[in-house]
Amino acid sequence: MTIYYVNSATGSDRNSGTGQNSAFATLSKVESLTLKPGDSVLLAKGSVFNEQFDIKYSGTESAPIKIGSYGTGAAPVIHSGGDGIHSLYASNIVIENLKISNSGGAAIYGGNVSNWTVRHVEVDKAGSSAEAGSVKFRNSKNITIADSKIAGVKGDGIWIEKVDGVKLLNNTVTNSHGATADAVQVNDSSNILIQGNHLDQTHADSPKGVIALVRAANAVIEDNTLTGGGFGISAPAGKNVAIRDNDISGFHGYDWSFAVGLGDQGDTRDYNISGNHIHDGAWGVVITAPVGGTSYDRTNIKVHDNVFDDLTQSALKVDRPASGSFYNNTIESGVNATSISPAIVDAHTFSISNNHTVTNVETALTTTATKAATTDAVADPAVVAVHDNLKIFTDTGDAHRGNLLENDSSDNGTLSLRRFGDESVGKHGLTLTGEYGVIHVDRDGSYAYTLDETKLPATHDGHVSETFHYGINDGTSQHSDGDTLTVFIHMDGLLT
Repeated sequence: MTIYYVNSATGSDRNSGTGQNSAFATLSKVESLTLKPGDSVLLAKGSVFNEQFDIKYSGTESAPIKIGSYGTGAAPVIHSGGDGIHSLYASNIVIENLKISNSGGAAIYGGNVSNWTVRHVEVDKAGSSAEAGSVKFRNSKNITIADSKIAGVKGDGIWIEKVDGVKLLNNTVTNSHGATADAVQVNDSSNILIQGNHLDQTHADSPKGVIALVRAANAVIEDNTLTGGGFGISAPAGKNVAIRDNDISGFHGYDWSFAVGLGDQGDTRDYNISGNHIHDGAWGVVITAPVGGTSYDRTNIKVHDNVFDDLTQSALKVDRPASGSFYNNTIESGVNATSISPAIVDAHTFSISNNHTVTNVETALTTTATKAATTDAVADPAVVAVHDNLKIFTDTGDAHRGNLLENDSSDNGTLSLRRFGDESVGKHGLTLTGEYGVIHVDRDGSYAYTLDETKLPATHDGHVSETFHYGINDGTSQHSDGDTLTVFIHMDGLLT
């Protein structure tokens, strides 16, 4: 097991590459090596590599080949006219702690690979065409993408096709651009977990949406925050799909825009759509297909224990033959509960029962008596801390010492949060300035968001929001973590 070091500023390809003081200078030199299981290739922080990195050799499950970084400063950057990192047929690979910026093709491309982990990787403005995208895998097995940030790419932020075993965990994908671009697209794949991600298409130059899950088998989409786009989740065909405990909002732009849509690209069977907070958009859950199109089965579709509010259309739409149920949902007054075609009503294949209408969803979620009247299922599972007129609903990090935010009893618009145990964030803590307020992180692990009311806009649609991204490293035992916090501020003093 050999560690190879690469430093674009001080290295030389005439060196041995096996020490920090004898580092290589280029990735092409690494490509000339025969990497073996357990080998590592570490790129010096602060380095910039203007070349594609081809990974040709495989590790083993117990001894993967690792591509990472060393030193201090900014993450090493790969900038290539082609793909940033490219591989065919290599297996058991870990890529971590790198940045790939302005690549002409995909940031990372893997074809016919297996057992890959991509983590703590930043991708910025990858793809010279709408087809390139950023992180792409096809015809592969066991792919994990975790704790990574992808922003401003052309094409899909993450693109997966024909992969058995997909895990997308705690990533942030922001504004994927292009006529065919989604934040995440997964096609013809199986055994899928999309969990804890923050996916935002609010300012994307794309007519599409946030997650496209096409012809999936055995998929779970849970605990994500999905914002913007023409749709939230398009899961038009698949089998055994669970969509649960997500916050889906801001899906606008078209009369058909929906939070969750299914039924128009193949058979749709055994869907469980539950515990989601669906708001600030057009339609809620839509079961539909083009008129005169191919006839597909749509069976055993359960839509239950969701919260719907601020929708211009119905919470549920069913206008094609389907069987299933819509029950125990909470719907804010002013939102139509259902839009079901007469033929479906007459067929008695889609049951409607035990749904509740409330005057204000957030009041219902924060009033014990109302919760009891509308069943325990109405509690918004995405809310992790609340205080006065603020709600923190995203907690996507994977902390080693606890992963819960704690509500403090602070006043004056300040919400204190505790996290990361006793890890240090630096001598003076950390302050992140947002559009409407600041988050300060103390050395003891306390976090506080303070709202500056003078910065709030004069015009609004009932609430505004802002998102903070941060990471922590204690610098001694190499513990590190990152998180995304989204703060919603209700302009009328109520939770939103």
